[in-house]
Amino acid sequence: MKQLLTILLIMLAGLPAQSQNRPRARDLGIKVGILPPGPLNAITDVNGVLVGHTTLIRGDNVRTGVTAILPHGGNLFREKVPGAVFVGNGFGKLAGSTQVNELGEIETPILLTSTLSVPRVADYLLDYMLALPGNEDVQSINPLVGETNDGYLNDIRGRHITRDDVFAAIKSAKTGAVAEGSVGAGTGTVAFGFKGGIGTASRKLPAKLGGYTVGVLVQTNFGGVLTINGAPVGQELDRYYLREELTQAAHKSDRKETDADGSIIIVIATDAPVDARNLERMAARAMMGLARTGAAGSNGSGDYAIAFSTAEDVRMRTQSQSERNAPHSVKTLANDAMSPLFLAVIESTEEAIYNSLFKATTVTGKGHTVEALPLDRTVEILRKHGLIP
Repeated sequence: MKQLLTILLIMLAGLPAQSQNRPRARDLGIKVGILPPGPLNAITDVNGVLVGHTTLIRGDNVRTGVTAILPHGGNLFREKVPGAVFVGNGFGKLAGSTQVNELGEIETPILLTSTLSVPRVADYLLDYMLALPGNEDVQSINPLVGETNDGYLNDIRGRHITRDDVFAAIKSAKTGAVAEGSVGAGTGTVAFGFKGGIGTASRKLPAKLGGYTVGVLVQTNFGGVLTINGAPVGQELDRYYLREELTQAAHKSDRKETDADGSIIIVIATDAPVDARNLERMAARAMMGLARTGAAGSNGSGDYAIAFSTAEDVRMRTQSQSERNAPHSVKTLANDAMSPLFLAVIESTEEAIYNSLFKATTVTGKGHTVEALPLDRTVEILRKHGLIP
């Protein structure tokens, strides 16, 4: 038993370490768009945002996890942030989305996980929120939990996420560099027929445009025809949606290699003082970044974007009865100031998706193996098209 436990701990520690040994897209000279990234090129470049992961790798069949995104480190129920959800295709289980769009507020950490674990993860998130000091009398909380289906590599029916796993993801959330690839909620995911996972990126607007930062984190588990900066990488790697149907291949490949179903969750953070209405407009632009990567937007792909602002001036704090009944003013950006932020979302989303692929490692689970994107061949293709030195 002791030997088995040692092996398990090595596996748990080893996979993220392997991910860190693979380069990000920008490390290989791939420049996405025209706007400069933030210092970390991550969602945590937005001041106050924290990210944590719990990665579960057990035996032959458990390949799943939880990723937590916190808009700030305080009590989110007592200090809500403006937020919005945009649905590109609604084949998914995004718990809490209707209240977010009705009220324009996010009042819990945003958790990402496996499809069938959403109800349990939401319940554990309620446990966490109800136990926070100051929430003793709270009787309604709206947990926000997104998902993608990791059932190809993971025993999804087992619903292995526990209360401790959820608490660990939230409590380990931190600023700074974000672990990417086959970690957290991305442990068992597949994208474009290769190993998907968690990816992140950011953009910093110049001072004359407000100097605001936009950061994106993605959980990738979808398909299509992988395109990197316009290069038909998926086609040249001979792995893409409808390949067999178009080439009349004699032998069908493993279905996941060319299947476009899956899902993606895109989480967008900004320090710009933006209200819920314009956050929804920002979230909608994430679908343009998704499209740039060659996503097929299939019937079975749930494509969601969640956006929030961390700006102090637009937070909704707990008020007394008299304060609630009094009018109040909030300073937010005008519509005419939004266009640079829209572009920042598009570019960050595109690059975050590439990073999820570049950082992901090959994973075997449930008798299936999903290979990581072959970086050497990908670089050759991009060089051939003149996209990197």
